[in-house]
Amino acid sequence: MAHVLVIGGGVAGAATALLAARQGHTAELFERDTRAPGTALDRDFFGWRRPTVPQAAQPHALLGAARTVLRDELPDVYEEMLRLGARERHELDWFDVRPPDLPGDEGLVMLQARRIVLESALATALRAEPGVVVRYGELVTGLTTAADLSHLTELSESLAPEPYATAGIHVTGVTTEAGNYAGDLVVDAGGRRGGIERRLAAVGCRPPVVERHRTGLAYFCRWYRLPEGMDEGPHRPWAVTGGAFAGCAVFPADNRVFAVTLFVHTTDTTRSALLDPVLFERAARAFPPGAAWLALGAEPLSGVLATASLDNRWSALVDEQGPVVTGLVPAGDSITHTNPTLGQGTSLALWAAHRVARTAHQDPGSARFAVDHHAWAVRTLKPWFDFQVVADAAIGERFATRAGRTGSARDVAALFDCALEDPEVMRARAKVRHLVEPPERAYADPEIRARVARWLAARPDYAPNEVGPDREEWEKLTAG
Repeated sequence: MAHVLVIGGGVAGAATALLAARQGHTAELFERDTRAPGTALDRDFFGWRRPTVPQAAQPHALLGAARTVLRDELPDVYEEMLRLGARERHELDWFDVRPPDLPGDEGLVMLQARRIVLESALATALRAEPGVVVRYGELVTGLTTAADLSHLTELSESLAPEPYATAGIHVTGVTTEAGNYAGDLVVDAGGRRGGIERRLAAVGCRPPVVERHRTGLAYFCRWYRLPEGMDEGPHRPWAVTGGAFAGCAVFPADNRVFAVTLFVHTTDTTRSALLDPVLFERAARAFPPGAAWLALGAEPLSGVLATASLDNRWSALVDEQGPVVTGLVPAGDSITHTNPTLGQGTSLALWAAHRVARTAHQDPGSARFAVDHHAWAVRTLKPWFDFQVVADAAIGERFATRAGRTGSARDVAALFDCALEDPEVMRARAKVRHLVEPPERAYADPEIRARVARWLAARPDYAPNEVGPDREEWEKLTAG
């Protein structure tokens, strides 16, 4: 079995180390922060300053894909999350009369919790795992390497038409201020701010191949707690709504905590006004989900937390010449960082962590291993990255132009709105949402297309994205 060194103790890194140990490997986890998540959730969530993890205080969605990995591979982590207050919600619970279950419906369940709940559960499991050593406060400052051509064997023609030429750089371990650590495989789970590109350049590697798409969206979030004795918020309206230039989403979480989020284009002139809690709430109440949840008398737990300048980023350590490096593979945001509109990030991170754990014994220092990992990522993760890019481009264009009510944009919106009334369309939508089926398969089903067509035919004047205030009203709501 392998000794795996993991850079970064976030969700991807912690899950990689834990899953690797459960597969019989040993793991060392290097986390730059000096402390671990604890079980005092509110203290850690609202009081822990984490400048390298700015998304930690933003809402997270644990989709069915993430829940499946946790339930099947890390059941103790899953049970600990439920003990800490995480809640399950099946997508088909939207309907007053639940449609009969079909095979596969068990994967259409969201786990509602703040990120800190997952982090705390992972940290608890890591402390009890004999095969893992966690080194908090040890920032990885560099990589140790060897120009060992035995690690750079030519790949068979089944993998590539021509033998790969590589730079001859093989990673053998990591360096921290405390010294050097050797391993059979290094996993970069340091995220998009982890500095791996700089470290690879320092040891003479070619740069990774990076694909980046700006989203043009800005998010404003505020956290609340439901009144004592009220365990759940309203079942309706739908939790995410949007107009031509702004949207609102509510994220129920754990322990009666929920977040209200507003999102606008980064060039919107009203953007800065949303940092004011009074104006934020006034604007949020103009959307059905915001109005419904804020009418409950919830206690604010935070100010308005903003994030913007996000991008969808794909990074590959294999190019047309072959592996950029051997002995090191990426996981989590180091492979793909996706904008949060679809909530895919945690699921994709857990998929990558699971894949590393299952394969780390297969000659992890070889060129073949590096190429196979990359091929798996392209086959398994890249389609969801591409889907995110298309979805965000449509939202960004709509918000920027305040248009998008015709053609394919209208058809897509109709599918989503039809799903709120038709259980079969909702099931198809949920399969895509929870990464069970790609959209080109789920939405191409003739029965689903026919149902949406009938729904549209019955509504000849249907105009999507009309939920919420018009622009004149929005300007008044956000005026200081």
